[in-house]
Amino acid sequence: MQSGELLALLGPSGCGKTTLLRILSGLEFADTGTIHFDGEDATNQNVRNRRVGFVFQHYALFRHMTVFENIAFGLRVRRTGKPSRQEICDRVEQLLKLIRLETFAKRYPSQLSGGQRQRVALARALAVQPRVLLLDEPFGALDAKVRQELRAWLRKLHDEIHITSVFVTHDQEEALEVSDRVVVMNKGRIEQIGTPEQVYHHPASPFVCDFLGNVNLFHCTIQSGQAYIGGVPFHLAEPPPVNTQKAYVYVRPHEIDLSHEVTSQHRLHAIVREINTAGPQIKIDLLSDWQQHIKVELPHQRQKDFVLRIGDSVYLSTKAMKIFTPPEEKFGQQKTY
Repeated sequence: MQSGELLALLGPSGCGKTTLLRILSGLEFADTGTIHFDGEDATNQNVRNRRVGFVFQHYALFRHMTVFENIAFGLRVRRTGKPSRQEICDRVEQLLKLIRLETFAKRYPSQLSGGQRQRVALARALAVQPRVLLLDEPFGALDAKVRQELRAWLRKLHDEIHITSVFVTHDQEEALEVSDRVVVMNKGRIEQIGTPEQVYHHPASPFVCDFLGNVNLFHCTIQSGQAYIGGVPFHLAEPPPVNTQKAYVYVRPHEIDLSHEVTSQHRLHAIVREINTAGPQIKIDLLSDWQQHIKVELPHQRQKDFVLRIGDSVYLSTKAMKIFTPPEEKFGQQKTY
């Protein structure tokens, strides 16, 4: 991990994200492996000596303390290098400005909104000037709108202070929007590390492709550089796997285009089952000739020259697809999102 980087640990519940974060903080210890901060071996250091800031999902603010006292707490209880009263006041006032809560210093946590409480928790973690900031699903307890606003605020704040940060989340959109790089985890192992663009558009495994966003999964065969889905050949833009009777094709809903007529590209037949026009895109549920549900997302502009009704017969083409040849024992699990 690079200094000043914001790294997201992303994965489903129970995959080990929070455990890894607690190991980094010193709250838990691993049986194997080492931990280094700025080249220094911190594996056997206690929490205090590691100098990490920790922000929890549920704020963990002291209810009987004001916003000012909550932020100042870590500085007041220092055993060594304790700053003077004036230095503490200056530091807290600086952080209050940073989190845009200058006029809330005398309020108590019960008088704040959820988003404001989380900003105070972040300021308290920053007050002790940690080497690394650890955030454990800090927006998980907030509603969707506040969460989205705080994501943008956190990204802007990180660009200002450039503190090395590790951010745990199970929200794919959150990880892709906020982080510099993403670590996708599954069952205690790392599936892929890369920029948001890399992990989303160039997934390294079926799990990463499946986990990041909605995806349609088709069974196919590979022959002469083409993928055959439902007996229909699709040209592969990337080098295909060797010829095989068993492979997976992953296609995201927005990477599918539709036509009322058979064309050189639109050849896979399906029937329109549902149409949902609410939201930024039209969401369409199709049923293939072999009774598989296929999810498609089209821009609203497309509806002006392409009228769809339930029961219509349509033909599909794909703008992009990702192919994997999974282990034999997993091939029987057919899944569509």
